[in-house]
Amino acid sequence: MGLSTCDYIFWDNDGVLVDTEGLYFQASREALEQLGFSLSAEQFADVSLASGRSVFELATTDRQVMDRLRQWRNQRYSALLAGQDLVLPGVRQTLAQLATRTNMAVVTSSRRDHFDLIHAGSGLLQYFDFILCREDYREAKPDPEPYLLALQRSGREARQCLVIEDSVRGLMAAKAAGLECWVIPSCQTRGQGFAAADRILGGIGELPELLS
Repeated sequence: MGLSTCDYIFWDNDGVLVDTEGLYFQASREALEQLGFSLSAEQFADVSLASGRSVFELATTDRQVMDRLRQWRNQRYSALLAGQDLVLPGVRQTLAQLATRTNMAVVTSSRRDHFDLIHAGSGLLQYFDFILCREDYREAKPDPEPYLLALQRSGREARQCLVIEDSVRGLMAAKAAGLECWVIPSCQTRGQGFAAADRILGGIGELPELLS
């Protein structure tokens, strides 16, 4: 794919632009410890990052308990995010380069309040035409709805757009929406299977040359 066909890049946020997945795991693990359940990194990667399910299902089927844990987890995650520079290496430089060539947007499963905390001082938002957070759509990844909505907002056809993801559920969402998807595995998702990816990158810094 070259720039003649790549009019828009849709970026995932967590694990691609910012190093937040470890903090989300920490908050989830601490929440589950209240039930005496020890969440492993492997379980978190398989249940949350790969399939988009709630890790609380591993410990309980009680919806009220799950809601309580979710509220606690979200508050704890907010506290962990506050005041940190979480931008991954090479992201600022890469976005600055690509912004002169193509349009870009973020399509994330993050809640808006968490996204705002993450990017309060990141300096990245200047590069994006729009942001889609969890409140902006009904079905989350791996459902294609987030990327279908991004296509609608962009005004482009699927063949003109590229998705950058780090997880299987993000990859599944992009492919189900008919989009080309390149994967940059994160520390938490490196063991997942990305056979459906159109390209697997070793790092974000490879993008400017590949899209030149």
